[in-house]
Amino acid sequence: MRRPWIFRLPRFLILGLAVTVIAALAVFLGLFEKSAVSAVVDRPLSAEEMQKLAPQGRYLAQAADCAACHTAPGGAPFAGGLAFAMPFGTLYASNISPNKETGIGAWTRADFHRAVRDGVGAHGRHLYPAMPYTSYRRLTEADVDAIYAFLMTREPIRQANRAGSFPFPYVRRFMTFWNLINLPSRTVAEDAAKSPDWHRGRYLVDALGHCGECHTPRDFTMATIPSRYLQGARIDNVDAPDITTASLARFGFDRDGLAAYMRAGLGPEGVMSFGMFDVVHNSTRHLDEADAKAIATYLIGEAASAPEPGKPSAATEAAAGRRVYVEACSGCHGLNGEGTPHVAPAVTTNVSLRLPSAHNLLVIVLDGLPARIYPNGEARQDMPGFRELLTDQEVVDLGNYLRVKWGGTSPDITPQSVADVAKRN
Repeated sequence: MRRPWIFRLPRFLILGLAVTVIAALAVFLGLFEKSAVSAVVDRPLSAEEMQKLAPQGRYLAQAADCAACHTAPGGAPFAGGLAFAMPFGTLYASNISPNKETGIGAWTRADFHRAVRDGVGAHGRHLYPAMPYTSYRRLTEADVDAIYAFLMTREPIRQANRAGSFPFPYVRRFMTFWNLINLPSRTVAEDAAKSPDWHRGRYLVDALGHCGECHTPRDFTMATIPSRYLQGARIDNVDAPDITTASLARFGFDRDGLAAYMRAGLGPEGVMSFGMFDVVHNSTRHLDEADAKAIATYLIGEAASAPEPGKPSAATEAAAGRRVYVEACSGCHGLNGEGTPHVAPAVTTNVSLRLPSAHNLLVIVLDGLPARIYPNGEARQDMPGFRELLTDQEVVDLGNYLRVKWGGTSPDITPQSVADVAKRN
């Protein structure tokens, strides 16, 4: 019996036909996608309303960390161009300055709401979830209005958007299927047993601050896994740590300490590094005290017990790692790990030593950290990388010494651990 004609076509034509059918089905299903946006936003905001909302919008845009993703290194604010490396290509952040040709200057109030909360741009095309509309979906319409008013008062920057390097042209239409599976509900039920501070913190963490986008692992569709919310994930080859209540207690945080840490970017627990430094610089340092405490209340919990950091061990004083620490690290971090003000943080209470994985510690030891200026004039000098200065075994000895001595963790670093991190960085 002869095979049906479709199976006699070249494979590339069969694949193209299948993709076309799926894309057409996506268009059909897109007609039934549920919007989080009400018809209220179809009415334009008046000039007076925009003027009134813009100051609050500035604060909200900072809390939402819009600048971090929509500003390229050395580029104009909100003009886009920042590259996001994805498993299937590179995506570039768009221009959200109010330029009418290349930015969002021609967008209506409704256009902006639907992009932010539904993930559908003014052009009618689906956005990719690198733009965290899955979190922003739960923003209030009033807050989205305020952010819109703020952005529309910025300097218009004429900078063309860069096209992504995805391998085939139907990726955007597949987002219809992705949204049907992964978009959360528009509202979250109030918990009568929780305080107003807790509810405000939940809104700031889950919606506006979209913390779960980095601190939650993702499945094969690149969607966050709800059952593992805030339990940590690897992003840009560093670990965004578990920030659930139990982990924060293990790291030594209480509510006041966590609130202060988010606004200052440093504390006894160490310094905000990697992508979190940008979050501090663009976002959390601008939080008012009440909102910072609300976030800490939500993350730490209202009935949280006292923090229980790992117990340091005195059993490693004679280890080979002690020698490496004294020779390579003590000049800045202190002979007993106490740190040097304005130069290097203490290691005795440093969170990076208490993480379940030594990955971040090894990245820091091998590649170092750049000098940073933190809020309130605080600064930390650059830390050199020891990739070429220490042998793999010395890095193993040092890392295990630090994690056991001051982190209360296991000496589980091996030469293969070092080699794996060195290869990826």
